[in-house]
Amino acid sequence: MMNTDLARQSNLYNADYISWIETTVKKLKHQDYASVDWENVIEEMEGMARRERQHLRSNLIVLLLHLLKWHYQPSKRSGSWKGSIVEHRQRIEDILEDSPSLTAYPSEVLEKCYRKAVAQAAAETGLPPETFPQGCSYSISEVLDTNFFPE
Repeated sequence: MMNTDLARQSNLYNADYISWIETTVKKLKHQDYASVDWENVIEEMEGMARRERQHLRSNLIVLLLHLLKWHYQPSKRSGSWKGSIVEHRQRIEDILEDSPSLTAYPSEVLEKCYRKAVAQAAAETGLPPETFPQGCSYSISEVLDTNFFPE
């Protein structure tokens, strides 16, 4: 493929993302590999992996947030909190089912996500951050266990 074609593909990526995707998919389906904008394909694939990890972290933070609220504000427990705990466990389960290579990732990011959840829990509840343990007192297996609700 000529350099001008590559430049045109790269410009399409910046000007009309959906058109770039559709054009790239057609080229891949027709095995026209020489005219594929590989630089941006690689960038997109790397971005997809980052987004999957980010979605997992985001769901883990919300799950930890609601577990903390459940644990440290028992008089304010609600169906909404319980529903959020169930929902975010299911979301994490779905992510791990779709991408088994991420199975160890929740353990790797548990403490970082916990710190963010504590900051958010303190902001939402009005409780001082010192109310919550400095490190996560729940194991990752407890956090993801559908029957675990801290008392």
